[in-house]
Amino acid sequence: MRDVTYLRPRTLSEAVQLYRTTPGCRPLAGGTDLMVMLHARTLRPEPRGGAVLDLWSLAELKGVRRLGDILEVGAAEPYTGIIGSAEVQQHLPALAAAARTIGAAQIQNRGTLGGNLANASPAGDTLPVLLAYDVVVVTDRRSIPIDRFFTGYRKTALESDELITAVRFPIGRQVAFRKVGTRAAQAISKVVLAVSLTPARVAIGSVAEVPLRAHRAEAALEGGDVAGAIAAVADDIRPIDDVRSTAAYRRAVTQNVLRGLLDAFARG
Repeated sequence: MRDVTYLRPRTLSEAVQLYRTTPGCRPLAGGTDLMVMLHARTLRPEPRGGAVLDLWSLAELKGVRRLGDILEVGAAEPYTGIIGSAEVQQHLPALAAAARTIGAAQIQNRGTLGGNLANASPAGDTLPVLLAYDVVVVTDRRSIPIDRFFTGYRKTALESDELITAVRFPIGRQVAFRKVGTRAAQAISKVVLAVSLTPARVAIGSVAEVPLRAHRAEAALEGGDVAGAIAAVADDIRPIDDVRSTAAYRRAVTQNVLRGLLDAFARG
């Protein structure tokens, strides 16, 4: 880290200006992904002009706010704050459930929703939940519907100098969440699902190069065909074999977990 310039803006407007004008600048919120990548040297500081832009202390990026029929979560609000929010517990229980699966308490105290989005890992635990809720990602200059946000493996629709500031959730949608990993906690997901019936949303992580919506399964659910949705989801996903699992396992588990979530909805 000796080659990296450390920038700590006092306001969001100052952060935006620094990000646009500093060559090789990387945003830093909780640092739970960035610091690991720097330490593992999968991400290297640029030899000239490399900088880290520390967003952690910016009040504009914190908090959970009710805006009419929208609940807005600040991009740098840590998972601990999300889990403890009465508004999230009441209106977005699936988001709270997903946040509880992310690492240990230390990670939850520092990890952020904005960081999970910007990192764009296909295994990001909160990302299927965001897809199921049809959230809008708010940046310093525009709003991006979540179904247009992920553009490729660890790639997003963000411009190179664009900062995520908040995530907006519609209130009133019932979403169910389930993560399957090697352990009950502190594990990278093998499969992670979030499901809504009204409207029909089946969102899945760790089964393709991006977190995705299973459109064939959703179409079947819209027609009231639960068995058809469970069969169709196998064609919606693109799992691979890797160190955590096999493609065949992920395909079978996706169908089984979807069946279980839909059964739970049916039981009320």
